[in-house]
Amino acid sequence: MDQQILIIEDSPTQAAQLRHILEIHHYRVSAVSSGWEALAALAPHRPRPALIISDVIMPEMDGYELCRRIKADDRHRDIPVVLLTSLSDPRDVIRGLECGADSFITKPYSEEHLISQIERLVAGRFVTETAEPGEGLAVHFGAEDYVITADRRQILNLLLSTYETAIQQNRDLRAARDEVCGLNEQLEAANCEMEAANQDLKTANRELETANQDLEAFSYTVSHDLRSPLTGIDGFCQLLLDDSCTLSAEKTREFIGHIQSAADRMGQLITTILDFSKLTRKRLERETVDLGKLALSIAMELRSREPQRTVTFRISEGGVVTGDAQLLLVVLDNLIGNAWKYSGKRTDAVIEFGSLKKEGETVYFVRDNGAGFDMTYAGKLFTAFERLHDSEEFEGIGIGLATAKRIIQRHGGEIWAEGEEGKGATFYFTLG
Repeated sequence: MDQQILIIEDSPTQAAQLRHILEIHHYRVSAVSSGWEALAALAPHRPRPALIISDVIMPEMDGYELCRRIKADDRHRDIPVVLLTSLSDPRDVIRGLECGADSFITKPYSEEHLISQIERLVAGRFVTETAEPGEGLAVHFGAEDYVITADRRQILNLLLSTYETAIQQNRDLRAARDEVCGLNEQLEAANCEMEAANQDLKTANRELETANQDLEAFSYTVSHDLRSPLTGIDGFCQLLLDDSCTLSAEKTREFIGHIQSAADRMGQLITTILDFSKLTRKRLERETVDLGKLALSIAMELRSREPQRTVTFRISEGGVVTGDAQLLLVVLDNLIGNAWKYSGKRTDAVIEFGSLKKEGETVYFVRDNGAGFDMTYAGKLFTAFERLHDSEEFEGIGIGLATAKRIIQRHGGEIWAEGEEGKGATFYFTLG
């Protein structure tokens, strides 16, 4: 290639960048920093460049004036002149035509676009006989008058370069748009991940809060409920040791029976605690579950255990949900089992299972007409090892409703209760 290009650029940094690009494409480059230096470089005794590239905005003499002077000189009129400009105003094109420029290259420019423009001009792709300068064409634009002296080749070259620049800018805009779209997608994905992480954090916090409540209840159980049978065992063992010689066989058997009952109760408490821990931490295995069928199977099991009782079951069909079948069975077994237990003193006991719509959400319920409870203490219902009724009146440990609540929460639902002493209770729950 080995053609020489003269560049006029008052910024040393941009001049060095332009020189580097041209030289790696095998052009010889000479550079000056002003219009006067450029005119001196075009003196007859200096090498004639194949192309001139000039910045537009320069002190003393701008690129338009420099181009006008070059094109006014018969010796240099045929040298293509490329102007580096922002091309942000239509007047830039008019001024380029007026001064006779051959092409525009827009700043910032891509190396590919720059070299394609230079190759086209240097190769003389549209070379024709250079017309003699005439009187020029008067143009009125933007409240200003211009005289276009460029020939047809220059006009065509300038229009082509303007068109290529517009295409390049359009490509850049599309690339920028695609990049912005990509960044938006990444941002949306990041937001989704953040929301999911926040949700996981909220779930973890809820589970931690529940675990702390369970730990507090467990501590109470260890210190109170488990201590009671241990104290009983210790007391009766001490009596046996102190009075072993004087106690009758019948009294000894009685004491041993008390020890055995206390040990059984302690074993039951320990088993219940372990079962509670396992059930509330079991991995959810979601599938289609028919709550109505589960409720019916529980009712049949309760009848078979105590066939002497007269209880009316009203179980609605349907209630098909998605959830862990084993855990949801535990929920209904606890709720219906409680209804069965607390309605045990009624001869006209009624236990219902059904559903209703509340604010567009399906709410399931288990209702009975049994002992009920005082709503003042409703907040204690779902706390592990809390009981609102005396264990002598209704047996139990106080873990069933706490288990049901944990399972419902793990399904993304809620559980609550309404009741009145002597008139029964209704337990409501939803599933996420």
